[in-house]
Amino acid sequence: MTADTPARDGVDPKVLKTALILVVGALAVVFDTTIVSVALHRLATSLDVPVSTIQWVTTGYMLALGAAVPLSTWALTRFGGKRVWMFALTVFLAGSVGSSLAWDAGSLIGWRVLQGLGGGLMLPVMTTLIMQAAGGHALGRTMTWVALPGLLGPILGPLVGGAIITDFSWRFMFWVNVPFCVAGLILAGRYLAKDTPDAAAARPRLDVWGLVLLVPGIVAVLLGLSDAGAAGFGRPGVLAPLAIGVAFLIAFTVHALRRRDPLVDVRLLAARSVGSSTAVLFLSGFSLFGAMLLLPLYYQEVRGVTALTAGLMLVPQGIGALLSRQIAGPLTDRIGAQSIAIVGFVVVAAATVPFAFVDATSDGWLLALWLLIRGVGLGAVTMPVMTASYVGLARAEIGHASVLTRIAQQVGGSFGTAVLAVVLEQAVAGDGPGAVVAGFHVAFWWATGFSLLATALCVWLPGSKQVRAAAAAASAAPPQPVKSGKSSV
Repeated sequence: MTADTPARDGVDPKVLKTALILVVGALAVVFDTTIVSVALHRLATSLDVPVSTIQWVTTGYMLALGAAVPLSTWALTRFGGKRVWMFALTVFLAGSVGSSLAWDAGSLIGWRVLQGLGGGLMLPVMTTLIMQAAGGHALGRTMTWVALPGLLGPILGPLVGGAIITDFSWRFMFWVNVPFCVAGLILAGRYLAKDTPDAAAARPRLDVWGLVLLVPGIVAVLLGLSDAGAAGFGRPGVLAPLAIGVAFLIAFTVHALRRRDPLVDVRLLAARSVGSSTAVLFLSGFSLFGAMLLLPLYYQEVRGVTALTAGLMLVPQGIGALLSRQIAGPLTDRIGAQSIAIVGFVVVAAATVPFAFVDATSDGWLLALWLLIRGVGLGAVTMPVMTASYVGLARAEIGHASVLTRIAQQVGGSFGTAVLAVVLEQAVAGDGPGAVVAGFHVAFWWATGFSLLATALCVWLPGSKQVRAAAAAASAAPPQPVKSGKSSV
């Protein structure tokens, strides 16, 4: 094996180096999302505005995040991965500094939107660059690095956010991002490979009509779902944006099927790897992200703990996900995502059932054990399913797959959170001291049911035969040339 040949039994050191460089910057996005989520009431008090207004600190960020994701594939082809990554990281850094200096609620929301635009580009660009560097080899092991920020965020984010809100000014929440952004920019500028497109080559044209249809469609759907969590699905303020968003998305699909170079190639959904993983990631939002709404609320509203204590109590779940990542990655490379994801969803469902029986006096240590087990299941679901979406894809298709799966994950997470929020609100509407506890029981049963439903979809995921065939094709393909020089990886 030569020095330029990727390792077949593990992650190529060059790929690992690329992953580590990108993960440093991506941690800023993940920490920011989880830290701010525990601070909304403090922000409302400090800025003297109602919670309904300060909620736009999160909603505006989420909408901007969704709006920027579809641009990543075109931007990578037009400007090169290194330039796009550093631009997006700079935008996120500017939004973070601006948020920390915000003078009122409106300015804070505006800076958060800028943050979201940078973060929306960063996440799919990171995934695309790492998976392209892998060249089809050791995808499961490679995905462990892609998933690392998402695994660390739920562990450290609520702790850092709770500690800041308890002992410091809310402005320090946004300064936490700055060291990650600065270090990420320095590392990327010095060590990421130069991949600037050839100046003599034809420049890809932006699919303007696709942009006009897709971005408003995503934003309208996410806006409707964010309002549904508080107002229910039957109100005009929820139904109108949802209907408009779905109409725009259908129109974009028709447009993309007719265009040779669409903004996002929806034809990839016909491939088993992309179609199955996108469907599972969408539905997983109900069981995975929806339950992440319920768990901290249970600890705060039923057990009466602070936001910091609730964050501490959720740490075992993050640890479990971090531990299972070490096993799920290599197993995915050997047997495919199908079996692993099925087992993972069953574990998630089983570990959610005990929360359908809890009350204010339930044993905290026993619940921590169930959260640890639930985290193991989460790690065995998200990473293999994300890996499955890249099985057998050509290099040029990886960016489109990253966008499709990211959109499915974000919309599915918002949809699942909204559904379980509505279920919880309706379930606790009864009278009596036990209404809140009974409401959480109902909501956790719904989360369990969604996990079992997602298990059925996992049968469609690529199995061991598809993984072996794709690995053989990748091994037979000639290695991709990498530009050398001072900045090469």
